[in-house]
Amino acid sequence: MKTLLGRDDINPDKPSEDGETPLLWAARNGNEGVVKMLLGRDDTNPNKPNKDGQAPLLSAARNGHEGVVKMLLGREGIDPNKPNQDCETPLFSAARNGHEGVVKMLLARDDVNPNEPNKYGQTPLSWAAYEGHEGVVKMLLGRDDTNANKPNEDSETPLWWAAGKGHEGVVKMLLARDGVSPNRRDNCGQTPLYWATKIDYEGVVALLQPPTSTTHNTA
Repeated sequence: MKTLLGRDDINPDKPSEDGETPLLWAARNGNEGVVKMLLGRDDTNPNKPNKDGQAPLLSAARNGHEGVVKMLLGREGIDPNKPNQDCETPLFSAARNGHEGVVKMLLARDDVNPNEPNKYGQTPLSWAAYEGHEGVVKMLLGRDDTNANKPNEDSETPLWWAAGKGHEGVVKMLLARDGVSPNRRDNCGQTPLYWATKIDYEGVVALLQPPTSTTHNTA
């Protein structure tokens, strides 16, 4: 590999029939040494996607390859928000799969948008809440610009997803965030409490139900 990349007549971005470059393959498989050599060429395009719109950074983020993500983020001209054809960003993919180390690196950048939705309107926080990735949810909520109440195209919020899946820890974190509405309804008129009650998630129901007032007989 080193010998080949040392030749001026070698194109480091030449893709396969599926549009996948050597850098994309190396990033997907976590081959840090190969990624380092490829990035050592000034003419390597770190953002070149395959036919599905998946770029090297997204592929590395999706698979949790922290070392590769770090190298790619250090490359001048890298687009940290570059989505695939489903509008999923590197942060979205890392959050969805619970890769806390990758999420931390991405959120440390001011140019990463924590609210960028996929084509269905689902945000990184929505998917992390759905999957119950408490560590990822905590990091996302640590960004002041994260919209914790942002709904998808069906008006389902992160709290709606967490409640419907019985993730008590996530529900508790979301309820502690200013601006999160526990009573927001989806397009069918159903609230987070409705779903938690229907599936009998007692812990979530207890968190969502307003405290009952008690009266004292002083007679």
